[in-house]
Amino acid sequence: MRRVVAAVVVAASALTACSSKSDDQPAQQQTVNWEKVDVGAEPVALAEHDGQILVGVKQKGKVVPGLVLLNGSDRKTVIVKPSASSPYSFEAIWHSIAWDGKRVLGLGGASGGAHGNVRWTVWTGSTEAGLQEHPQSFDTFNGLSAGEMSSAVLTPAGEALTGSWEGVVTGLDAAVWLPQPNNKWLRQDSAKTPLQNTKNLLVGTGYATAYGDGLLLAGSQVRLEPNVVQQGAAVWRSQKLAQGWTRVELPDPGSRSQANTATCTTTCVISGFVENKLAIWRYDGTKTQRLSGVPAIPVGDKDVLPPPLSDGTPDGTVTQVIAQDNKVKVVNGRDGNWQVSESTGGLQGPVTALVRTADQEAYLIAGGALWKAKLPS
Repeated sequence: MRRVVAAVVVAASALTACSSKSDDQPAQQQTVNWEKVDVGAEPVALAEHDGQILVGVKQKGKVVPGLVLLNGSDRKTVIVKPSASSPYSFEAIWHSIAWDGKRVLGLGGASGGAHGNVRWTVWTGSTEAGLQEHPQSFDTFNGLSAGEMSSAVLTPAGEALTGSWEGVVTGLDAAVWLPQPNNKWLRQDSAKTPLQNTKNLLVGTGYATAYGDGLLLAGSQVRLEPNVVQQGAAVWRSQKLAQGWTRVELPDPGSRSQANTATCTTTCVISGFVENKLAIWRYDGTKTQRLSGVPAIPVGDKDVLPPPLSDGTPDGTVTQVIAQDNKVKVVNGRDGNWQVSESTGGLQGPVTALVRTADQEAYLIAGGALWKAKLPS
């Protein structure tokens, strides 16, 4: 899935790790040592299942998107089949990849046309049989009413693509596309749902992930009142694919905030910013909580946060990787108790994607390369 990843820093012997317990306590010094992983091309997207890593790559000298499957030290090239009738499929760059061990759903994009707008392509298949691009009509994802696509999502109930589209009332509504027979995709109606803008509330989403049979969209809502424009972090949750939407305002939003990305198992961990500083929330489907003491690392509108890592328990450890001044930092901890570790190994930011296997081995795209490391537990 697109747009996303995390980080933490602690300087070598001269720098100290951050802790929110007390400024008087001696800080722990920790580092995370990253090792570069060769996948034969530039990595641009990641997915993980059962200890295996699926890497979407951009190949030099070739315009066809590529896929590489990593299983320990083994590396396998997955077949990717563009469609002759869809010229932009040959130029596509992966924006988001979802994989559940059986199905693979990919969202690709390539700039084109007189105005250089992104032309979106959809790919489905498996790591065994390969991926096939399925041509869509131009107005499925493009045209005068189009916004931007964001994420490919797989749930037990089915597949979905998320993005934005011309609003029913104003602006760009959040939007969801679902697959139809013959490999066609259809945008679902956002009217009269929490995905729709109103004259007094604008919806902005930019990342989506699965939450049970439903979807969780991360972003912000902008309230428009007389002499007031206030942006607050929010998520939108469906009960099943594009059905049963609820908007959830995240607590302690400050004067300006946004949810950038999320990871959901039985509960969700959401990362973003409040007043341009890193913020992390928990959401269990009923209650929301902003975690306290999160290190005040700067996060701006254009910064990419990979999805946070979580052990899935209600009060378990959260790991966020983030780049600050091209240095990759790893923030690790739980409510009220955090540490920041410095990265070694030669990697630099920006960071764009992060996944982790069950044995705590993480794979990170940073500075246009793939890296792996054992993260603090």
